[in-house]
Amino acid sequence: MPIRYATLHQFKIFDAVARHMSFARAAEELHLTPPALSIQVKQLADAIGQPVFDQIGKKIYLTPAGEALMSASQDILDRLERLAQELAALQGLEKGRLKLATLSTAKYFIPRLLGDFCAKHHGVETSLFVGNRGILLERLARNQDDLYILGQPPAHMNVIAEPFSDNPLVVLARPDHPLVSEKNIDPSRLRDVPFILREPGSGTRLATEEFFERHSVALKTRMEFGSNEAVKQVVASGLGVAVLSASTIGAELATGELALLDVQGFPLERKWYAVYPVGKQLTPVARAFLEYLFATAPAHWLALSRALAVSSGSICPTTLP
Repeated sequence: MPIRYATLHQFKIFDAVARHMSFARAAEELHLTPPALSIQVKQLADAIGQPVFDQIGKKIYLTPAGEALMSASQDILDRLERLAQELAALQGLEKGRLKLATLSTAKYFIPRLLGDFCAKHHGVETSLFVGNRGILLERLARNQDDLYILGQPPAHMNVIAEPFSDNPLVVLARPDHPLVSEKNIDPSRLRDVPFILREPGSGTRLATEEFFERHSVALKTRMEFGSNEAVKQVVASGLGVAVLSASTIGAELATGELALLDVQGFPLERKWYAVYPVGKQLTPVARAFLEYLFATAPAHWLALSRALAVSSGSICPTTLP
């Protein structure tokens, strides 16, 4: 069977299997049985005239033909999705889907912004994936979502990164920490202070390590965690200090569980970015959400920064955006 007779159903099935590298997980996503998927993938491979998967032990891997087919499948399915949205737009309808993936650090404000966007566009279906930086970069490499919210764009990937809001990093401690009452603390004073860090590869950790390396300060790592909540809990228990995004700590500052340290060079000026692969054609819905971020997120952060300054007392409002 020539490739021109391959069906969209087969491309969709192959795409799911290739993304998950598992017939079982793809079957769960598509609500089909693994044998049914296997038959369709075999027929597609027959049409190509080459195997698309190698099976080694219990794992499957894409062959060179499979990698080419995966790229083509994504192009076909993405183009069909854009066509559906373009046709809906021509009819004056608000329809379409938005697949958003965000860092766990941004979960403190992105869901609210997404909810407000959906309230203005009732016909849009949305999905939100929340994960750490490593998982998001894997999804970005596979082009699994429309947009990715990151605090530090990947330097090794060919992407477009559009900044839409400030994302300053601050130094946290328990309120009774000896340094809380001090002002303009030199970074060298933190050389022997235990640090609670995010996991290796985290954008927050990378920025923290780069800052202290520039000041010739070797961090004394006490613990590391894969979530902001765990870091905050350990800092609140008095086991060390930490550097986190200011967007994650409003509640703890308001209740007095945490306090800010006035360290020279902080807050670290960073941005939140909407990221997508170079060459990706954004759907009308994705473009509309991107424009909504540009218009709304800065005002959201301004309100948050004022709340942080008022609740903290250890940082002047003019030092935040």
